[in-house]
Amino acid sequence: MSELASRATELDAADELAGLRERFVLDEVVYLDGNSLGALPANVPGRVEDVVRRQWGALRIRSWDESGWWTAPERIGDRIAPLVGAAAGQIVVGDSTSVNVFKALVAAVRMAGEGRDEILVDATTFPTDGYIAESAARMTGSTLRPVTPGEVASALSGRTAAVLLNHVDYRTGRLHDLPSLTAAIHAAGAIAVWDLCHSAGALPVGLDEHGVDLAVGCTYKYLNGGPGSPAYLYVRRDLQDRFDSPLPGWNSHAEPFGMRPGYEPASGAVRGRVGTPDILSMLALEAALDVWDGVSVEAVRAKSLALTDFFLECVDACTPAGRVESVTPAAHGERGSQVALRCHDAGDVMKRLIERGVVGDFRHPDVLRFGFTPLYVGFADVERAARVLGEEVAR
Repeated sequence: MSELASRATELDAADELAGLRERFVLDEVVYLDGNSLGALPANVPGRVEDVVRRQWGALRIRSWDESGWWTAPERIGDRIAPLVGAAAGQIVVGDSTSVNVFKALVAAVRMAGEGRDEILVDATTFPTDGYIAESAARMTGSTLRPVTPGEVASALSGRTAAVLLNHVDYRTGRLHDLPSLTAAIHAAGAIAVWDLCHSAGALPVGLDEHGVDLAVGCTYKYLNGGPGSPAYLYVRRDLQDRFDSPLPGWNSHAEPFGMRPGYEPASGAVRGRVGTPDILSMLALEAALDVWDGVSVEAVRAKSLALTDFFLECVDACTPAGRVESVTPAAHGERGSQVALRCHDAGDVMKRLIERGVVGDFRHPDVLRFGFTPLYVGFADVERAARVLGEEVAR
């Protein structure tokens, strides 16, 4: 056994989260793509079968009340809340991340007030966020200004209405400074909107602690909710009465069954709802969140950093000099829960890795991306992945 493999064995033996792996459906594959789609929690199939056969099949329409379908968006939002550092009553689950970004950004501009007609958006963001920001700017008569996160502080002005930023860069895994950026945005009198897709479930976010105004995120990555599972929207409690959604659906009406022609928004986080919830995927997500019972986000973050540190060390030892280059920051305070490696033939290399049972993903044009989900990834997985990578890039 190599020195690195021996160390991996010792680290796994000392890992306080190692037992959580049993809560997932896994095989011999090293799965390092949980930052795209989380693994299946073992309890989900049985729960979904109950939802389909009993709640839908037997109870039918009664399940909106008797099975708690109607209150699921807020109930599940309260399950997600502690994972992103929020008190109950501020998160509603439903729709996609894209739809929630649109709701949050337009509402942010409306809350910002007169004279504020500029939206700043992360120029390096996931493309959809940029597309939606451009549409939101047109809809609200605002100017869209793409800037890098490092340029935000100097770009802010009395015209700035809202700033849309990603907490973790989806390509490089860079963790942006949410506390200081949010403080700078507030100092300029603007609204901070954060996309948490690549941070929620991987590291502490601290929405309430840092006074974040609005936040959105998906649930199919580190929260393991399943493909296309519903996203969530966070509206800080003191802003909820001012949250003016551009999608005022019947589900967010103060009297949803009143069927009145005029719209009157409900109070609280319910304002973030639009239409009928996607119950099957919603309740699959609720079951998936059971894997977090008794787990602290701080412990997950500590293991995440240990895993990514060890992976970078193993890659350095296993790959020929100059063959791959990490584009993920080495500093813990600037790193999410993934490692991105630049490699000129990354697409072909990833195909070969997958064929050999090491699953990551490829980002155009030259990035190998590996996501580390501490709930089910171990140190032996890390060593094996780096060793196989070394063998493939040495070919």
